[in-house]
Amino acid sequence: MKIVYNGEMDPRLCRDVLGKTIQELVEKDEKVIYLDADLMSCIATAKWSKTRPDRAIQCGVGEANMIGVAAGLASAGFKPIAHTFGPFASRRCYDQVFLSGGYAKNDITVVGTDPGVTATMNGGTHMPFEDVALYRAIPDSTVIDVSDAASLPSILEQCVERPGVKYIRVGRKQMAKIYEDGTYLPIGKAQVLRDGADVTIFAAGIMLHEALKAAAKLEEAGISAAVLDMYSIKPLDEQAVLEYAKKTGAVVVAENHSHSGGLYDAVLQVLAENHPVPAETVSVKEEFGAVGSQGYLQKRFGLTAEKIEEAVHTVLKRKG
Repeated sequence: MKIVYNGEMDPRLCRDVLGKTIQELVEKDEKVIYLDADLMSCIATAKWSKTRPDRAIQCGVGEANMIGVAAGLASAGFKPIAHTFGPFASRRCYDQVFLSGGYAKNDITVVGTDPGVTATMNGGTHMPFEDVALYRAIPDSTVIDVSDAASLPSILEQCVERPGVKYIRVGRKQMAKIYEDGTYLPIGKAQVLRDGADVTIFAAGIMLHEALKAAAKLEEAGISAAVLDMYSIKPLDEQAVLEYAKKTGAVVVAENHSHSGGLYDAVLQVLAENHPVPAETVSVKEEFGAVGSQGYLQKRFGLTAEKIEEAVHTVLKRKG
């Protein structure tokens, strides 16, 4: 793994990387079946899927049915990848995922695109701030919040081979380039992108970029902030959480999600049971989604580098 972050955006769209990776997995493994709920054109799979109707199933606007089909395929030994937008991949078909997937012990990979504020102009109805919380509640599930396009292929490849219900949340547009192409990020491990001694910022998804920007500004103010990529929310790298909580004595958790049930709760559970330290969160507080550009929405919900800086100053005062 090589970190290449310089603050710039990856020129590629995540939807193109996602679509290409799905196609490659389907072509490489005859057991992989791709299902979609009328959104193939949104992740660049519509064209090639027409040439492989035996391996790419268009389920239409029927997300619960799609998960039922995926569960049936899994029970027959196939490796289904089911895609739709984040709110439909979580809220709309949750009972089917929980029972036909988790309870029945079927191995299903669900990809929910445009999580949180990345839903932008699709608005509040399409803006899931609770999808991580829902999937974390499924026993033995895997929950991933992808932090850049370069790491997405390795995450999807691993999920397809993992048992149980796997949920990947990722935006469809550009993200900051964090890792070099071909990077393998093992599920269950955090990645230290920046070391520090005063405070630790645990971040995932689009908030990793904000965390790195905040850490650079904090350094100018004489504050040494560690930044860890917590893309693997479940299983969580508890060892890394405890190591850096003990090392810095204060933590800030930044996520494009509600403060309830997501990465913040996962980190606090580990700290509360093992090594309590002052903690703050930069996340969405008791609100539904809204309409606007991603930049506007990040400011609207306080998901910015500036808010991370503020949280750091607050937690350091509590640390004493």
